[in-house]
Amino acid sequence: MIKKIKASKSEKIIFIFIVLLAVFSFGSFLLIKNKCLFVKNYDPKKIQFNNPKNIAILNVPCGNVIIELYPNISPNGVKRFITLVKSQAYDNVAFHRVIKDTLVQAGDLEFGKKGNVDYGKIGTGKSGLGTIDSEVDNPFNFEKGSIALARTKKYNTEDSQFFIVLRDEPLYETEYTPIGKVIYGLEALKKIKYLDKSQYVLRPDFINTLRMLIN
Repeated sequence: MIKKIKASKSEKIIFIFIVLLAVFSFGSFLLIKNKCLFVKNYDPKKIQFNNPKNIAILNVPCGNVIIELYPNISPNGVKRFITLVKSQAYDNVAFHRVIKDTLVQAGDLEFGKKGNVDYGKIGTGKSGLGTIDSEVDNPFNFEKGSIALARTKKYNTEDSQFFIVLRDEPLYETEYTPIGKVIYGLEALKKIKYLDKSQYVLRPDFINTLRMLIN
């Protein structure tokens, strides 16, 4: 006859601790493995927009980012952006510059394409359409979610690259050409891959697609 051995109180506590530790570790693993777990994915078909022709849908690894464009503020900047969106030029382009909780930047069509990223030149590429003039005279509050065209240190050098701010940036007013604002899905941008010690990202996340709601 086999005699049952009762576990002591301390052994039970140790066992419970090990189980809880295992559950916690597994949960942490899932969160790290699936960074998009708690990010809401917005379906533009289920949203009513006041100006649907000015809506762009940026699809990133964690879902849709819905952008409202402001052609009344920066007509030439918005026109350039829409031209590139409609040609699907932004598809599979890297988020090459990312500052945690501050901004994400993409749009290098020359050196940032998936499968052909040039890490030595990324951030300097062009669209082939030439540069456009800066539009910084109209009032615009660079609040969280604002999107603007990037440029070099000189004005009137905007082309295809754009950035989206993840926090209010009042110092950007009159410095960069604003073209719109994220109205849904900002949390998905906060999950874009970044590096702690560099603004420029090795093995970056990419834009999946970027489309106008109405072509």
